[in-house]
Amino acid sequence: MHSDQPLIHVEVVYALPNVQRVLKLAVVAATPIQAIIEQSGILTMYPEIDLKTNKVGIYSRNVKLDATARDGDRIEIYRPLIADPREIRRKRAEQAKKDAEK
Repeated sequence: MHSDQPLIHVEVVYALPNVQRVLKLAVVAATPIQAIIEQSGILTMYPEIDLKTNKVGIYSRNVKLDATARDGDRIEIYRPLIADPREIRRKRAEQAKKDAEK
């Protein structure tokens, strides 16, 4: 990295059910998202992350791995959903209906 290249400050975030890992780093401004994630070391910490299947985003908006970040961006690595939220709501509604009939 050359000192004449502008740096930006970003965070790489991965959340598990019980813990959220936030890694702060400074990178060259034109660095692709995938390279930032790799530089953060999070893939070594959490080998279950597979960038071919895990979606990534910046502030809850999906982005492609070849996109670039801006200063202050929060790069989020998303885990796959275990259950369909619509199915969970449907089951809750059914249970509430059964409880109301009692």
